[in-house]
Amino acid sequence: MKQQDRIGVGLISVGWMGRLHSRAYLATQQFFPELPQHPELVIAADPDDEGRRHAEQALGYRDTTTDYHELLEHPDVDVVSICAPNFLHRQIALDTIKAGKPFWIEKPMGRSAEESREIAEAARAAGLVTAVGFNYRHAPALTEARRIIRSGELGRITNVQIRMMADYAADPSSVFTWRYQIDRAGSGVLGDVLSHGFDLAQYLVGRISSVTSVTDTFVPERPLPAGTSTNSFNKGEASTEKQKVENEDYTALLARFDGGALGVFESSRVATGPHTEYTAEVYGSTGSLRWNFENMNELQLADDPRGYRSILTDSSHGEFGRFQPNAGPAIGFNDLKTIEASLFLRSVAENKQLAPSVADGWSAAELVDATLRSADSGAWTSVPEVAGETTYDS
Repeated sequence: MKQQDRIGVGLISVGWMGRLHSRAYLATQQFFPELPQHPELVIAADPDDEGRRHAEQALGYRDTTTDYHELLEHPDVDVVSICAPNFLHRQIALDTIKAGKPFWIEKPMGRSAEESREIAEAARAAGLVTAVGFNYRHAPALTEARRIIRSGELGRITNVQIRMMADYAADPSSVFTWRYQIDRAGSGVLGDVLSHGFDLAQYLVGRISSVTSVTDTFVPERPLPAGTSTNSFNKGEASTEKQKVENEDYTALLARFDGGALGVFESSRVATGPHTEYTAEVYGSTGSLRWNFENMNELQLADDPRGYRSILTDSSHGEFGRFQPNAGPAIGFNDLKTIEASLFLRSVAENKQLAPSVADGWSAAELVDATLRSADSGAWTSVPEVAGETTYDS
């Protein structure tokens, strides 16, 4: 029986991200003690024996199941984390909404803008608060960057540059996974990586209204795994048989923002050199700033003619003070997920959308689809506005 000061968590899929969600829930008890209800890990659903065993023995879930429907029917489950592969998101999310459970879902929310719209509209109709896994926006340096930008300290924003360069697929001998199949992943690097960049750009500057783009697949085929299973990040022994890669490795695009700024975006999953070089640069009429995830606790600010100066994040920036007492010691990726978990739990407790919402997830999906349409047509393409409560402009 769940205690009154506890909120029961159900986890769907106990992979890397599901384990991270679980640790983030548990960490909120230490770093956000003022939350009115603290998470209790009730039940985890996964068809994999090892996943269920890890959920129970390492993460501390009370129960496990192979069937997520059993999780949704569990009387002690109040909220749900959806960490399954992309091709399962739509149905799991719709079933979770039907069960009346607030949920935290990883991005890309759907394999397409249409799937993301279905999820967002259903959640809105049910009156559910939600969260989408856009964790990079929670970096305290970016909280400060947004404050600087939105306060007008950089003057009129003229142009934005977002680069999301990763190497997780750089090795052409790494094995084929569902991430390379359109019917299972949807897009490639666009949904997997640049959706974060779209969210960052809109969180910092405002809505993107149109794009023109190119895409390419630099590794056209990959070896199938030799065994019966592999994880989604290409780990596993390769066979001699190869499979065609169906979605894009790389994209570059120009964008127009509603406020008049122009944007340049670039993203790759096959870059050799950068591991997670996720950068945001914003230029204004009186100054500029830049940030790199590989140095996520540092913001570069140029607000006078002497050029850039380095600002180390401290307790005055976002939630940094929850984790470290002063500038110098760093916080990391897992801490960003803890902040995200706290926002989701506060959203549920206050029945107010504080975490990145399913409308934000839908907006990013519209940008992904518009980029793909533009790459096919070679033309500037409008990005449809979404309904519901986006948080990037709140």
